[in-house]
Amino acid sequence: MTPPTLDTASVSTEARVVAVARDRCRVAADLIALTKPRVVLMILVTTVVGYYVGLIGTPDYVRLVHLLIGTMLAAGGTLALNQYWERDVDARMERTRVRPLPDGRLAPLEALLFGSAVTVAGLGYLGAFVGTLALLVTAITTVLYLFAYTPLKLRTPFCTIIGAVPGALPPVTGWVASREDLGIGAWVLFGILFLWQLPHTLAIARLYRDDYARAGVRLLPVVDAEGTSTERQIVTGCLALLAVSLLPTLIGLAGPIYFVGAFLLGAAFVALGTRQALTPSAGAARRVLFASLLYLPALLALLAFDKV
Repeated sequence: MTPPTLDTASVSTEARVVAVARDRCRVAADLIALTKPRVVLMILVTTVVGYYVGLIGTPDYVRLVHLLIGTMLAAGGTLALNQYWERDVDARMERTRVRPLPDGRLAPLEALLFGSAVTVAGLGYLGAFVGTLALLVTAITTVLYLFAYTPLKLRTPFCTIIGAVPGALPPVTGWVASREDLGIGAWVLFGILFLWQLPHTLAIARLYRDDYARAGVRLLPVVDAEGTSTERQIVTGCLALLAVSLLPTLIGLAGPIYFVGAFLLGAAFVALGTRQALTPSAGAARRVLFASLLYLPALLALLAFDKV
């Protein structure tokens, strides 16, 4: 047999190097996917709004960058750990079965080590460069999300309310990073984010009810066969959100432009939620979901624009 020439061996080596590089890129992409970048982006936006609204005086941009880096790491790591804990549930749902863990592209241990390391790094970073209070709020967010909301999804429909708590804390982290206190403004921001999540999450659950039921996730639309409680909760959440969204002007955080804009946005959201309640359908639920995705950035932009 003729031994391979130098050129043939070189090509073979290059092919192996390319294959290894491709595998590493795929693993890196899957690890990043575990962190849910779009969700992290929304968390960062609400954190920045909390920082800006709470700001007195000139912004400290270095501190803000540190806040964003620490929050990004802590949030991304927490979401990666959530996917680790829910990998069996994700494997039973059509909308999540192609995620890196249920699809077998990553080993559970890889996800656990990655998520733990990134979360700890984020919390440590916040403690070192932003402050103890920002670290505490973020640590509470992580604990509630992983050890309260995640396991309760398989046990009770009240998980939506529990899960809305950590989901509403990022603007509070931004607020305490700018003021080092937990004033009334922080709780108003918390209330807006908390209440917004109720119609938003219930609309998603309404659309994917069969998928959640197949996986054993006990969201309200799954246990509420007739849908009456689900539709009532959507309308109640929209109404409560409308009322709380007006508070920034009433407590002196925002001006009249924000007040008028918040009222109009909230009224439109209530109208869509009411329509879904009166004539429930997948199309109506999808409109509520789409409206929720437009409502929050529009409201936060108004708040930042008309900050007093």
